[in-house]
Amino acid sequence: MSEPATPLYNFEALGFVPGELVVVTGAASGIGRATALCAAKSGLTVAVWDMNGPGALATAKDISEAGGLGFAVTVDVFDEAQVERAWRETLAKGVCRYLVNNAGPPSVKKGPFGDLLRDALGSMERVTSLWLDHCGEQAAALVNIASIAGTAQGSGKTVSSFYPASKAGITGYTRWLATRHDGRPRANAVAPGITVTPRIAPMLELPAMQDLATRVPVGRLGQPEDIAHAVLFLLSPAASYINGVVLPVDGGVTLA
Repeated sequence: MSEPATPLYNFEALGFVPGELVVVTGAASGIGRATALCAAKSGLTVAVWDMNGPGALATAKDISEAGGLGFAVTVDVFDEAQVERAWRETLAKGVCRYLVNNAGPPSVKKGPFGDLLRDALGSMERVTSLWLDHCGEQAAALVNIASIAGTAQGSGKTVSSFYPASKAGITGYTRWLATRHDGRPRANAVAPGITVTPRIAPMLELPAMQDLATRVPVGRLGQPEDIAHAVLFLLSPAASYINGVVLPVDGGVTLA
């Protein structure tokens, strides 16, 4: 299923201080990669976190070739020791003001429900807690990647049971963060609809997916850049009074 390309806009006017550091997890491909590239175009220095080391290096290289600043960190966010090491490596470059929690297990992954839930939601909490421990008052904002599968749709025909449960958990965790620390850092979430990424590509021919795609009011499936643009706005100083929001970015399909 071919989709039109979406421009990767330059968001320098959103108020980021050039050179400030953002960590984007799962940034070797898909939504994470698009977010990392968009963040770099917005003037931020990007720590490209991913368990796929060559993929993380490729994203960092693309950032550099586009005139931005970025570096790769190979890390499996499901592994506590690796996350601690990744934060040490990242913070050697400077204080991290921003965080995008994008990494997580595939929606169709099989395994014990509790283990998968721990990987999907527990890893996000671990990355965030260590960020707050290290950066404290200098932490400005974070955006967590949720899903409409956890906010508005059951998706029982297309995803494993842990996935909507974990994404619903992410929305609750985001709202808790938004109020737990007196609004610092600001915490918001983006809930994508079907987004054309390498991970989801094999699922696009499923009848349930095709049926859902025909009901998107804007007439197309989402591209990673569509999600990245929403993430960068919520992360930015331009959104300084937006806190605790879970923003659907789904072309209106949850209303259809």
